[in-house]
Amino acid sequence: MLKDLGIPEHLIWQLNEFDNHKRAIEFIKQFQDTLCVYSAPVEQLYTNYDISLPEDNDRSLIILPNPYAYHDTFNGIGDHSVHASGMYIVPGDLFGNEGLFLTLRLLKYGKRVIKPVPLKVGLWALMKKETNEVPFLPVITKGDLRAFRKDFPCLHLHRIQPSKLTDRSSMEIKAIQKVIREKLQVYL
Repeated sequence: MLKDLGIPEHLIWQLNEFDNHKRAIEFIKQFQDTLCVYSAPVEQLYTNYDISLPEDNDRSLIILPNPYAYHDTFNGIGDHSVHASGMYIVPGDLFGNEGLFLTLRLLKYGKRVIKPVPLKVGLWALMKKETNEVPFLPVITKGDLRAFRKDFPCLHLHRIQPSKLTDRSSMEIKAIQKVIREKLQVYL
């Protein structure tokens, strides 16, 4: 149906795996102004977009880049420069807490463990740990909105690695880093 309206497939995110679609939509909408969206099929990074809901389909949502802010879309960002981070943003009620949590992979006694920490604390720790060569630049992609136990939405994070943006100018790389950072400031 949505393809018939001329909406490209890479902008349509399916919600079929969720029992509670409304909860998934409310969860993802809170990141609209704080996380950028990367689309591998068109090699674009959207920094200014809306999350739209089709009137006749509650099992999907649409990521719509702002057509009046073409300068807020970065083109030619190859998928070789965007990697899964293994980190998730999860609702605190999954743990009996309020707010949002970030799952961090840590080494404890030589074993990998996953530790949920408040989102602000986790992002702050990641930013403190980063270097100029390996900054933490989180983005989301189609498929990153996932269901945990069918009812709890969670959001997997990808990250852009500037060192792999070899065909982009240093000015454009700095602009990408700046916009991702500015959006994250709401959590810091």
